[in-house]
Amino acid sequence: MSRSILSLLFLLSSAAILANNVAAEEKSATSGDWIQLFNGKDLEGWTPKIRFHELGENFADTFRVEDGLLKVGYDRGYESFDETFGHLFYNQEFSNYRLRVEYRFVGEQCKGGPGWALRNSGIMIHGEDPKGMGLDQNFPTSIEVQLLGGDGSNERTTSNLCTPGTHVFKEGKLFTPHCTSSTSKTYHGDQWVTAEVEVRGNQLVKHIIEGETVLQYSKPQLDPRGGAVSMSGKSSEQHATELKEKNGSLMLSGGTISLQSESHPVHFRKVELMVLED
Repeated sequence: MSRSILSLLFLLSSAAILANNVAAEEKSATSGDWIQLFNGKDLEGWTPKIRFHELGENFADTFRVEDGLLKVGYDRGYESFDETFGHLFYNQEFSNYRLRVEYRFVGEQCKGGPGWALRNSGIMIHGEDPKGMGLDQNFPTSIEVQLLGGDGSNERTTSNLCTPGTHVFKEGKLFTPHCTSSTSKTYHGDQWVTAEVEVRGNQLVKHIIEGETVLQYSKPQLDPRGGAVSMSGKSSEQHATELKEKNGSLMLSGGTISLQSESHPVHFRKVELMVLED
C-alpha cells in the first residue's frame, strides 16, 4: 500500500475520531442525571404548608400518595375550601435546573373553591423558605408556573406565568402583570400532560409543554410591594422587605420548589429534576 493511501486513511480515521469526540462532548453537555424528587411511595423529602395550619401539618390528608401517584385531594375533611391554599415544598433549594412533571386534573372542584381555581394547580419556583411564611399566608413569594386544565369547551392555555410577590423581565422590560398566558394548546379531560421548566438562575426561565417552549422570561425578582401575597398581622410590603434583606437583593437566583393545592384534585405521576451547570 502506498504512503499516500496510508496518509489518507490516517486522516480519515483521525477525522472520524474527532467527530465522535465532539458528538460525545455535545451529548454530555446537554444531558445529565434525572433526580426523582417523588419516589412513588410516600412524601419523603417533601413538607406541606397549608394556609391556617402549621408548617408540616398535612391537613385533611390534602397531599397523599396512592397507587404510585402523588395526589392532591379534598375528600377527607374539607367541608368547604374557604381559601385554604396549600403548597407541598421539596426540602432542598435549587438555582440552575430542568424540572419535569407529569400531571392530570381529575374529579370535581372542592366546594367553596374560587371560580378561577377550576382545574388549576401550579409549580412554584424560586420560592421563599416556608419556615418564614405566616400561618395564614395564602401563597409563598415565588414564580408560579400555572397549570390549567380545559373546561371541556373553551380554550385555556397551561404553563402560564403568575407572580405572587414577584416580577420578571419580558422582552427586555420589567413586566408586572400578575398572570400571563402561554402559547400552549388546551388540554381537556383527565389526560396526562408533561410540563417542564428550564431555570437558569436569574438569567432565563423557560416554560415547556410536551417538548415545546410556550413562554420565557428573565430576571425573576421580588416585588417590593409584596404583590398577591397576603397574611394577617403583617403587610405584604413588610414581608417583601424582610425577604429582600434576607436575600440581599431584589433579584432571585434560586429558591424552593413546591406544588400547589388550589381546590381542584390533581395527580402527579412524575416529579424529576436535572441539575444544570451554572
